[in-house]
Amino acid sequence: MTDSIPSALAQAREEFLALVSGIRPELHRYCARLTGSVIDGEDIVQEALAKALYALSQSPEMPPLRPWLFRIAHNAAMDFLRRYEHRNVDATGDMEVVADMAKSRELEEHAPDGERVEAALEVFAALPPVQRSALALKDVIGLSLEQTAETMGVSVAAVKGALVRARANIAAAKAAGAHEAGAVDVERLRRYADLFNARDWDALRALFGEETRLDVVSRYQRRGASASQYFTAYSEIAPREDLRAEVGFVEGAPALAIFRPTSSNRPAYFIRLDWRNDRVAQVRDFRYVPYIADEAVFTG
Repeated sequence: MTDSIPSALAQAREEFLALVSGIRPELHRYCARLTGSVIDGEDIVQEALAKALYALSQSPEMPPLRPWLFRIAHNAAMDFLRRYEHRNVDATGDMEVVADMAKSRELEEHAPDGERVEAALEVFAALPPVQRSALALKDVIGLSLEQTAETMGVSVAAVKGALVRARANIAAAKAAGAHEAGAVDVERLRRYADLFNARDWDALRALFGEETRLDVVSRYQRRGASASQYFTAYSEIAPREDLRAEVGFVEGAPALAIFRPTSSNRPAYFIRLDWRNDRVAQVRDFRYVPYIADEAVFTG
């Protein structure tokens, strides 16, 4: 009987993830712009989906899925910003509406704005959190003013004021350049990429230690000896899908971009590695959340 409980939970999780699969990229786009990071954005999406799955298990009926998930993701992202906002910006301090600004230009209803959809995450990160949220929901996701206000838990007037300020700020902002990274990590990554491209899986396994943590995002996590089985899967995947690894930078940090096929000039997904001495301490493989590659800026 006890064995059936984990099985039922796993099945419920898989059914839920299938249900939200079409909304998940939008949730990530929103959370990435709130945090200024495609990686942190994905962490928040996973947290929000875990909360949503638990809430559904306690609810007698299904709520309107899309707006409900956006509210949960918004709250999770704002909690994140309150904990980790490095700029010490008050997450609610921009709520006051400046009437003259709100009246100074028309806040018309429109579809997602192409220029703002493509704006670098660094541009969003430079805005106060409330401006980020309003701009991402209204101009990037394409919600109405009323839907944006409901998701944020504020008035339509507050959304209008935040949008006026955010649009003015983003129009004047310049995307930040790529950050410098330590030469040691880059050299380690180059060695890893060379071994990956040579399909030398035994040499890659040797880089894993007893405490190496593996996170194949949205699929599974492993630690220690079981983590090295990761390369057993890649020994089958890499030749079949014609994968190529290339070292570069994502959000200023060294990362591996995986190209599929090798002739492609656009990354299919990313792998982030942390090191302890000359061993891999942690791997985060974003193969199964490829929408991150659409959001991130990769520089080789």
